[in-house]
Amino acid sequence: MGLFDWGQAQDAHQEVYQQNGGYDEPNEAKFSHELVAGAAAFAGMKKFEDHQREKGEPVNHAFAKELLAGFAGGEVDKLAETKGMDLYDKERAHHQAKENASQLYDQQYGNQDQYDPNNTEYPQQFQNSGRGNQGGYGGNNY
Repeated sequence: MGLFDWGQAQDAHQEVYQQNGGYDEPNEAKFSHELVAGAAAFAGMKKFEDHQREKGEPVNHAFAKELLAGFAGGEVDKLAETKGMDLYDKERAHHQAKENASQLYDQQYGNQDQYDPNNTEYPQQFQNSGRGNQGGYGGNNY
């Protein structure tokens, strides 16, 4: 798979979370694992950002990516349950979401020595999403 970017992440996130009702939509297996992985990577990155900015502590890239993988994986779990994904697609989405989230992180912070929320601007991709609302992008859908 090629490079996953912020535009793809935002598009996937909007399609899965906003246009289709977030977690409250009835169970329907209508999303591909790639789409779920993209949405989960974006949501996971948002949750990571909000969590670290609240703590205010710098972390090295390896630890940051581990935290980020956990947040993205949690989003996949929520989506898999509410969207009706089978176990195979859920596992594929987990793997892809972690890769996607890592690529988003590298695009945002890969040129720095470590992630320091005190010395980095909040990503513009989240500017309209508001902080502290469970990572919601454009609302409280999840």
